Amino acid sequence: MARLDKEAIAASLGEHIAATPDPDGAADLVASQGRINVAADSAAIGPAIGGLKGVGGFRWIAINAGDLFVASPKTIGTKVGILDPTGRVLKAADMPRPK
Repeated sequence: MARLDKEAIAASLGEHIAATPDPDGAADLVASQGRINVAADSAAIGPAIGGLKGVGGFRWIAINAGDLFVASPKTIGTKVGILDPTGRVLKAADMPRPK
């Protein structure tokens, strides 16, 4: 699959898993799977994960599949899962613990 930009990843997720812009602005997208931030390149992965702190429910970042080896170590201990642009789960998400 070709490398997609942020808008193309968001559009693909909208098509495949019915993700829509998050009305609350807590994340880029919201779907039945939870809230999703989109990171189109490796530099955007850290901020996308950080932007999900404090968000309830399942949290995901959507990346180009080629960035998996950059994204996966950054999600350790965060409970943030990883999706590809088709909505396929690359790393499962977990619910954040209540504080």
